[in-house]
Amino acid sequence: MPRTDVTEMPFAKLYPLLVNKAEKKGRTREEVDQVTAWLTGYTPEELARMEQSHTSYGDFFRNAPDMNPNRKLITGKICGIRVEEIDDPLMREIRYLDKLVDELAKGKPMEQIFRK
Repeated sequence: MPRTDVTEMPFAKLYPLLVNKAEKKGRTREEVDQVTAWLTGYTPEELARMEQSHTSYGDFFRNAPDMNPNRKLITGKICGIRVEEIDDPLMREIRYLDKLVDELAKGKPMEQIFRK
């Protein structure tokens, strides 16, 4: 069976998985929306609309209104790979969000997650 490229998968299918990961560790959907908004510039209302759309995960990142310049400060490993060393710019953006949700799930305070 061919492997599906994550960038082609529906945002509506992947985003709830991020929310679920955080909620299992006692965090909230609102917090996941906050870190996603910080990274991408989407509002929580836009995120909710995208969950009802056919937007691909790749297009979600390609069309982000305002990617946070401080995202370059996000470092560390996700799935055994250092996010700052990912060559493909789109995949790096995707992994930045994974890393932020991981930090949220691990109980980091928002100020640290937002690199303040």
